Amino acid sequence: MRERLGLRRYPDNDRGFEAAYAVVRRLLHSILKAVDPSPLPKNHRMARRHAENLLAKANPQLLARKRNRLLHVSNMILGMSLREALPLLEERWKGSVSIDATVIGTYAKGMPQASPDTSTDPDAGWYVRTAKHKDPLALDDLDPGQAAKGKQKAREQKKIDKIKKALYGYDASLVVARDPDHDGAPLPDGSADPDVVPALIIAFSIDKPSSRPGQVGVEALLHIDDRFPRGYLAGDRAYNDQKPENFQLPIRAMGYDPVYDYASDQLGVQAGFAGAQLVEGNWYCPSMPQPLKDATKNLLDKKISKQEWIDRIRARASYLFLPKQRPDAEGHRRMMCPAESGRAQCPLKPTTLGRGIHVPLVDPAPKPVDSPLCCKQHTITIPPESGANLWQPLQYGSEDWQRVYFRLRNSVEGINGFAKDPLHERLEDSGTRRVRGIAAQAILLAFQLAHANLRKLAAWADAIALNGDRPRRRPTRRRRTKPIGTWTPKGYTTTQP
Repeated sequence: MRERLGLRRYPDNDRGFEAAYAVVRRLLHSILKAVDPSPLPKNHRMARRHAENLLAKANPQLLARKRNRLLHVSNMILGMSLREALPLLEERWKGSVSIDATVIGTYAKGMPQASPDTSTDPDAGWYVRTAKHKDPLALDDLDPGQAAKGKQKAREQKKIDKIKKALYGYDASLVVARDPDHDGAPLPDGSADPDVVPALIIAFSIDKPSSRPGQVGVEALLHIDDRFPRGYLAGDRAYNDQKPENFQLPIRAMGYDPVYDYASDQLGVQAGFAGAQLVEGNWYCPSMPQPLKDATKNLLDKKISKQEWIDRIRARASYLFLPKQRPDAEGHRRMMCPAESGRAQCPLKPTTLGRGIHVPLVDPAPKPVDSPLCCKQHTITIPPESGANLWQPLQYGSEDWQRVYFRLRNSVEGINGFAKDPLHERLEDSGTRRVRGIAAQAILLAFQLAHANLRKLAAWADAIALNGDRPRRRPTRRRRTKPIGTWTPKGYTTTQP
């Protein structure tokens, strides 16, 4: 590597060290110059007006090419940590991933938005989380004149919008590979299961905190090796709140099936097409009883118990539209109403009657106009744009949904904690990357993420028992937990037989 980098051997003293360091530093800065997608100078403050002029004069096409180059180089560095695991991933991983943005600090002091000067790392931004854990940009929405509107109201607002965490840095969007069909529990002898590959970071992207999470997530997904299949993709509520053209439609075009949870304002009926109604991500019969449509709303409002919520989710299955065939190349899906698929009986379709009392009878409400298309046709073709921001293939709340969503989401949260370990990579700590600018942060972050992958693979390999011998180390002990199918948006509940 010394020969490839042009770094000759210097004397083993203080002058030799400084000379070698100067060569490495110049090489690093030459790389950063070729991949830096920001025209702003680093390491000193400048007038904000001057920074805005530099951004206005920059060539956006050139900056876009440099950003693509930066992400390509950074993900190549990360990919080197997966070389030994590639055979395992190709054989046993079905392509399911979880994506999440985690904040990392930068080695610079952030400046207030009203400051006339920029920070010494002008590419970064503020990450702010309030006690309500709302949008990280919530600080921008705080009313500076709130105190003048009355002491009592100001105290209430301060209590609501109390800042829980503030950090100046970047958002790293991590893509974590995980197989949701296995729970990763140790074998009966206490050793790790060699058939279950641990969760690994396979791609990432970086940008200002909460600036454009959908597009940054898609950038990261584009750097996953084409040799791998595409499975489920789980994201938190920041992703299904994006414009469909920025996230939901691109990931479906890549071949991923989204798996979402929903905010309180995304529950119940949210969209419709040809009479079918989109309820929490799935298409249902328009005659589904209102209590079933409002099941999750009623749970969050404490109008029903958790067991009642589970029962209503299960009852929804009888009103669910099912796919007639696989989607076409453009993403259009032919769907059958529950009566056509044999899950229900409907008076509007006489051929579906007489299936027995075990099949529910749909009770269509009388309408002053003709019945919707879904009640007159055998199938309907739903375009990908209809309900795109909330649609998902798994029935929300079902045991399959809970298994896939929670295992994928838990994997990315686990990786965040693993890589932020203060005894190892210290991912969030700005002191581990003492070079400013988005290009430098991305490249140094790639090495940290690669090291986390290697550390995780080494721990997994040491916990495997080979040829009947005991493993070198025991895997992490798992606490006894409840069955995954008994979890709800409000927590654990005991299911009744």
